Amino acid sequence: MAVTATSPVARSRERRSTALVAALWWAAAIGVAFFIAGGGLQYSQSIDFIYSFGRVAGIVAAVLVMNQVLLISRVPWIERVLGHDRAAATHTRMGKVAFILMLVHASVILAMTAHYDGRSFGDTVVAMRSLGWFMTTAQIALALFAIVVATSLLIVRRHWRYETWHAVHVIVYIAIALVVPHQFIEGSTFRGKGLAWYFWLLLYVVTFGSWLLFRVLRPLVLARRHGLAVAEVTSNPDGSTSIVMTGRHLDRLGAKPGQFLLWRFLAKGYWREAHPYSLSQAPATNSLRITVKASGDGSARLADIPVGTRVLAEGPLGVFTEAARTRPGVVFVASGIGVTPLRAMLEAAPTGPVDVILRSRSEQESPLRDEIHELAKRHGATVHEVFGSRGFGWASVAQPATLKNVVPDLEDRDVFICGPVQWADAVEADALAAGVAPEAIHRERFGWS
Repeated sequence: MAVTATSPVARSRERRSTALVAALWWAAAIGVAFFIAGGGLQYSQSIDFIYSFGRVAGIVAAVLVMNQVLLISRVPWIERVLGHDRAAATHTRMGKVAFILMLVHASVILAMTAHYDGRSFGDTVVAMRSLGWFMTTAQIALALFAIVVATSLLIVRRHWRYETWHAVHVIVYIAIALVVPHQFIEGSTFRGKGLAWYFWLLLYVVTFGSWLLFRVLRPLVLARRHGLAVAEVTSNPDGSTSIVMTGRHLDRLGAKPGQFLLWRFLAKGYWREAHPYSLSQAPATNSLRITVKASGDGSARLADIPVGTRVLAEGPLGVFTEAARTRPGVVFVASGIGVTPLRAMLEAAPTGPVDVILRSRSEQESPLRDEIHELAKRHGATVHEVFGSRGFGWASVAQPATLKNVVPDLEDRDVFICGPVQWADAVEADALAAGVAPEAIHRERFGWS
């Protein structure tokens, strides 16, 4: 793809992604508009406005929760516009706002109902259950949402295994199922089955329909169509493991170098969880390869995955590809196993001058090092290696460096970064300080966001 310093591709994608995120927030405004149009702001005394505010908080929270589910439904057009990283980050932000609004909604409605009925707050909580089973399930749902939000906090995530965190977050679907009935049964906005009722019905159908289609049905269809299975497991000298999977017509997946898929290996002890791994080789017609280094229970066990194991794959995901290019040249910067998507992109022979910067503790611990050097020689790329313990910034104590020192014409390059989050943050800060435009910096975040 031909690229220029003022890439219309980058500008167009940024406009579309901004418009999509804005549309998700505006959906909440539409929900509030229906509430107002349905007479939700009727009042006989000034304090009634507080009650209305509590109802508005609940409406916005409900829309944001639906948006959250939609953002993690792997809908292809959302993935293409936002990219998986931005979709996940938006999902997280909306979740925090939604939970705060849920607390506001529950607190205000209970407090105002207690005021109207002349009861204590505690008595009102108990009395709410007498309205029907749906109020009890709504209270249970709020408690479940509190658990999910608490375990999403960075201080908790840092000390949890990915597998445990993922298992806890599955309960968000249970919480949503428990909270929906009280909205349709008790919410006055929906009792008349007018336009607002159909708006909410459409929102729920599209949201959960997308989740069911792209998170459940599509992987099953792809598994049947492509017959993906583990064909080869190789232990590499650096301690990583390369897994080759073969199948039928895998080119029809549309995977590109730099992208990743969510892999679920259907063997005992593996099938319960899906893990995101980038392709470490340019995709072929009948084979795909990933390379994994032990960083948790799931990745550690993959070294022993049996050959012949069937595989479910969700994806391809991410916009960390050649299509994101905005400049004539490119710099690939990788730390440790973060080299995998960049190795696949290098194999695809990117245009213009190409530099590869590899960061690892030692030559022996550098994943796919020999392959990188071979591909660089084949395509005329220059490889720079930085070894040793972490120093100031992204380089090492033994080899202090800046991107500008390594690549003098850095401002004319796209910078693709992949590695641990804090290290990648340091690389990005260095690139920005060197004059690289923000749209020319591309990240593949190795985190839980």
